[in-house]
Amino acid sequence: MNSYELKQERRRSGLRSRAVRLHVQAVELEQRARSDMSLIPFGQPILVGHHSEKRDRRFRARIVARMDAAAALEEQAQAFEQQAESVGEGGISSDDPDAVGKLREQLQDLHGRQDKMKAANEALRRKDYAALTDLGFDPAEVARIQQPDFAGRTGFPKYALANNAANIRRIMQRIEQLESRSTESSEREVKGVRIVEDAAENRLMLMFPGKPAEDVRKDLRKHGFLWSPTRSAWVRKLNNTARYAARCVIDALPAADASTGGEQS
Repeated sequence: MNSYELKQERRRSGLRSRAVRLHVQAVELEQRARSDMSLIPFGQPILVGHHSEKRDRRFRARIVARMDAAAALEEQAQAFEQQAESVGEGGISSDDPDAVGKLREQLQDLHGRQDKMKAANEALRRKDYAALTDLGFDPAEVARIQQPDFAGRTGFPKYALANNAANIRRIMQRIEQLESRSTESSEREVKGVRIVEDAAENRLMLMFPGKPAEDVRKDLRKHGFLWSPTRSAWVRKLNNTARYAARCVIDALPAADASTGGEQS
């Protein structure tokens, strides 16, 4: 497991921990509400006009509020659990140091699929149905491939081949971009601020000589930069939007930025 995958696992674990805490809180609130409900005799109505009416209404309102709060907490818990399950499911991230290798594996699979679809269509044209089994299709897939579509066509349609070919081109372009990016780290200084583009980390970093003034820190946060104590820098993911944001922050600085020492955030 590489550093990116460890980071993803920590994020997944953190989301699941939050989901568990919220679920526990929801259960506790629901139990308190049910405990209070048990104090009300079954079928006992509010005695309108009785001296106990106001107290009884407040008591029942608290029960309803706790049940509603428990339901809301449970909903939040489920949302965090869903987020945890979706971590790492959004495709191959450019932040992953093994991204190129994983993309190459994906590219190989796509090429294999393209060749397999073409071979299947050729076998159908020759009416060589045994060849479909030799290509690795199971009996259910063989039957489906031979089933004519609405236009009477069998096999894999042109759009399936075209879509797969488009995915091949897209993956190849991503590989080229990532391989190109890996050699494009840069560093420069403007108005006393070091601007570092770390291609390996996929991060753009702004390094001030000291702690920026409060208005500068607000501007950094407004433009999506976060303070990273481990890097001693204000950081964003490296892309053209980050470059533009950095330019906006730097342009807003006075000619000689007055900074002080200490913590940045």
